[in-house]
Amino acid sequence: MKPSAEAFISTPGVEKSLAAVLADLIKARLTALVLLTTFVGFYLGERGAVNYLLMFHALCGTALVASGAAALNQWLERDYDAKMRRTASRPLPSGRLQPATAAIFGGAGSVVGLVYLAVLVNPLTSVVGAVTSVSYLFIYTPLKRLTWVNTLVGAIPGALPPLMGWTAARNELSGEGWALFAILAFWQIPHFMAIAWLYREEYAKAGFVMLPNVESGGSRTAQQAVSNTVALLLASLCPFAFGLNGQIYLAVALGLGAGYFFCAVRFARQLTAPRARQLFLASIIYLPMLIAALVGNKLK
Repeated sequence: MKPSAEAFISTPGVEKSLAAVLADLIKARLTALVLLTTFVGFYLGERGAVNYLLMFHALCGTALVASGAAALNQWLERDYDAKMRRTASRPLPSGRLQPATAAIFGGAGSVVGLVYLAVLVNPLTSVVGAVTSVSYLFIYTPLKRLTWVNTLVGAIPGALPPLMGWTAARNELSGEGWALFAILAFWQIPHFMAIAWLYREEYAKAGFVMLPNVESGGSRTAQQAVSNTVALLLASLCPFAFGLNGQIYLAVALGLGAGYFFCAVRFARQLTAPRARQLFLASIIYLPMLIAALVGNKLK
């Protein structure tokens, strides 16, 4: 490792490269999902030929904002992450990265990203990006230690990237863009409920308040999973209703929605780890297939 990197990173235990540590810091997989959904919003919002330069700027700015928010989130939660096995190996609790470095990296990325979007895309997209970061860092993150409602609140910043893509393409907030927001918001709740059920003991140990930790029996956890798959099924029909997508998309949305609902019902009837894993797997299958249908069957 280069001496310049060693000033910022120490590598106890299993050694990682600087690139790997930074990928962990920005939550690379989550950031990739953010960019994917931003792309979908842009592509569906674009009329006629795609403006690839504008798309590039939208994705670059969003990547900076998302990466910065991820780094700041880990900086804020570093002491809590150290208490959970699934997060203890992150750069800060593992000691691979210094807190000050993460804070500077995250703050700079967020600010530069928002300015980039305002100048090279449009101010509206920058505003939506700012709302995403602020709600994620300063509303959702502290709520995780206060109330299980954090899961519902956290779905808001998690669902704003496709709306950012939409505003980047159209420079307006409209029903179609909000429909994409609703799809991603409702998709997240059963996804997170499955995770919260699987890791409820670790969350409790770390001081995070999740629904499976504050109720006995799991009835409300089950209710949230099922009701949000129903809401998702209805929201997924909106692109067809708005004329963005055709009958192929409609058939895919109905089939995927029914499958996701079925897995949520099975989870509700049997609140076990295997059923939670099945629901989680269903959520992972659902989203990329729906995105493929949205992009592949665009009408206008």
